[in-house]
Order: sequence, then C-alpha cells, then structure tokens
Amino acid sequence: MTQTPTDQTLAPGQARAHFTVPAKHPMVMVLGSGDALLRVIERAFPAADIHVRGNQVTAVGDIAEVALIQSLFDEMMLVLRTGQPMTEDAVERSIAMLRANGGDGTDAVPETPHEVLTQNILSSRGRTIRPKTLNQKRYVDAIDKHTIVFGIGPAGTGKTYLAMAKAVQALQSKQVSRIILTRPAVEAGERLGFLPGTLYEKIDPYLRPLYDALHDMLDPDSIPRLMAAGTIEVAPLAYMRGRTLNDAFIILDEAQNTNPEQMKMFLTRLGFDSKIVITGDVTQIDLPGGTKSGLKQVQEILDGVPDVHFSRLTSQDVVRHKLVGRIVDAYEQYDSRNGK
Repeated sequence: MTQTPTDQTLAPGQARAHFTVPAKHPMVMVLGSGDALLRVIERAFPAADIHVRGNQVTAVGDIAEVALIQSLFDEMMLVLRTGQPMTEDAVERSIAMLRANGGDGTDAVPETPHEVLTQNILSSRGRTIRPKTLNQKRYVDAIDKHTIVFGIGPAGTGKTYLAMAKAVQALQSKQVSRIILTRPAVEAGERLGFLPGTLYEKIDPYLRPLYDALHDMLDPDSIPRLMAAGTIEVAPLAYMRGRTLNDAFIILDEAQNTNPEQMKMFLTRLGFDSKIVITGDVTQIDLPGGTKSGLKQVQEILDGVPDVHFSRLTSQDVVRHKLVGRIVDAYEQYDSRNGK
C-alpha cells in the first residue's frame, strides 16, 4: 500500500493509500464471505472512504486513519501468508492492537497483530490453540520465561485454557514428565457430606473444568491411561500439602479462593525442573466473609521477586461472546462507584 498525502485532490490533513492484493490471495480471503471483513473495517474507520475494485483497495481519509488502514492490510497479508484465515474477530482485535500501538509500528510496543495471531501453542485434534490478544501473547511468553507466573483477570480471558495448552506442550516436548492440575474446593468442606459417592466423586464437580480443557487438547482415550500412570494428576489443593513437586508443570486454578496459608503452602511445593502457573479472578472470590484471598495478598508479597511474573488480563482480552467483555466492564464500573 502506498500513501499519497500530497495528492492535489485531497483536503489538507488527508491522505490516499492504494493496496494491491497479491493474486495468490483470493479477494474473498481478504474481504470475507459477503464482504464481512470489509464491513468490520468500514465500521472501525467510519470517517475513511474505502473502495475495492478488482484486487485493488483504496482508502482516503485522515492521514493517521489511512496509516492505520494501511498497517491493517499489511498485517492481514502477513497472517494470510501463513495459511491461517482471517476472521471478523481477528480483524477487530488487529485494529485494537494497531490503535494501542500508534498504528504505524514505530511505538514502543514490539508485538504486531500477525505476531500475536500466528503464534502456535499447541495443535491437537485438527485445531490449533493460539493467543488472540496482545496480553494473552505476553502471558504465554511469560510462562516460557519464568518459573512462577500468575495469570490474573476476569472470566473468559483464557487464563486457565492457555496455561493448560502450555502444560500439554511442555509434556509432549518432554520439558516435564508430568502435569499437576489443582483447584481449591471452596464450599466442599461444608457440603461434601451431602454429596453422594467416594471422596473423588464428591470433589469431581470442582475439578470438572480442568478435565474439560484436557479433553480439548488430548485424545480423550489417552487421558485415563495418563492419569493412571501419574503423568497427569488432577486433585484438590489440600492434596498438595507435604509434597515436593519435581519435574512437573503445575497449575493452580481459581486461586482467588485460596486463603493466605494455602497460597504459601502451594508455592512452597515447587521442586526442581518444575514450573508453576497460578490463575484467578480477584473479582470472583467465594471465600467465607472475612477470609482474605491468598491471591490478593501474594501480589503484595511477591511483587518484584526475580523469576516470578504477574500477567494481568482485562475485559479487552475476553475471548468469549463480546457481551461477556461488556458485562465485566459494567461490573467493574459498578464496583468502582460503590467503593468495592
């Protein structure tokens, strides 16, 4: 795409950019079925005029906006070159990343949309798990670089799912010999007696989300075998006490429901050649009234400790239905108004 900000037919402060789509990329891949992707771009840049003729795209408008559109098409081409299709969601997220980055690639933020959207974590059962936002990419990168990583953010931001994908990747590449998944069974102490079955059957509802993620990433038939061999362990947090966990990828989920003593106990289970990822949402604490959250406290205690990293995700990183992000924002605004 080439800009011509000095074109005689343009008003002051405006620019025109031309982009030629390579012949190897059908226009439907660039514009979307029924021009769905083009409509997303037009909605994002309402003040710009975008025209398509054949494999030529022209944008006219404010210089900064045209620069963003130019960067967007460049990034889309880089994604399509990898063989990965562009979706409406990917285009929207690319635009958000470019706006946050100044749009021209010269800002201090080094990551670009195509780097985020094409980073493969795990390929399994015909699908590939990738980060979808800049903060998700930084979270995944932090897991590679640090021994202990905290993923803190609202529901739907991929905290647990991405950590699970990294755990399976580490197991498959023999970086670790086992995966240990754990959560605090909040309310279990009160209600276990009213649930039927063995202790594991009573605890199972609290661990079910971890099993569900495993089934997305591994052949379901292999999971019972791996669990029987101890290669994958799914257990309530209380079962971690007194152990030293070596050569393992350990995930503590729903960590906002640990108390400070449980959090300290868990962190001190770390053994040699192991990695810990702790995930939680400090806005969804289910502890009895007056009990301090271990996840809230640990941010003050371990802030600045080498090889410990805190990744914070926001409503902008929600990868569920768009309405989930709006709901998260609405609750945050309500809490801030009411001093919570």
